Amino acid sequence: MRRLLLVVLSLTLSLLLASSCSKGISRATAAAIFSIKGKVVFGNAEQNDFQPITLKSRIHSGDTVRSSEGASVDLALIPAALAQLPGESEIIIDELSITKDGDQTAGGMRTRTASIRLSRGKVIVLFTPGDGSASQFAITTGQLTIRPDSDCLFCVWTDGKATRVTCAKGKVNASSDTQAPVTIAPGYFQKWPITYKAPVAAAENGAAQIDITESFEAEQLLDNEASAWQKRRPL
Repeated sequence: MRRLLLVVLSLTLSLLLASSCSKGISRATAAAIFSIKGKVVFGNAEQNDFQPITLKSRIHSGDTVRSSEGASVDLALIPAALAQLPGESEIIIDELSITKDGDQTAGGMRTRTASIRLSRGKVIVLFTPGDGSASQFAITTGQLTIRPDSDCLFCVWTDGKATRVTCAKGKVNASSDTQAPVTIAPGYFQKWPITYKAPVAAAENGAAQIDITESFEAEQLLDNEASAWQKRRPL
């Protein structure tokens, strides 16, 4: 009897340890649409299957989002990463997911992840990971990967060959397989292929100045839209 009791206790302890060390469970999420101006569509680019974006649209991993001239869309990729896609731009959603501890239905949040590709045009991102859970975000353009460093407001532009990254607030890190990583401070920008030895003040470049102005305008708009959205439906 004593031996049986020891076996039961041992099995119980093993199960408890396994449960406490279990890996997080990941599941896909969808972007939340804040506002749309003009013609913006999303869908499967490989099948050329697109539909207009509405406030009720659910944009998932694998979807392509395209904006026409003069159009724009504001959205939350994850709660920590709000984005504005201006006209004549295209992004591909590589990943939108959350990871939680076990199969808990409440709490237990580990990580929220968002990863997108900018094919052409511009995207402005407000990254504020202040909800208590870890948030990971990245943008790729060609061979370049851009990641915000904590709280950050920045803009990425590309025509498919060249890329410009402009930082308005915080710091943003950019890296590629062929060149050393670059950290861009607020008020500075860098272009790839690299034409400057170090990031240059945005005040010295007309396009970068526009990036800064548009980023601050987008920040205020995204903040207001996020607050209104949370009152209607928490992210």
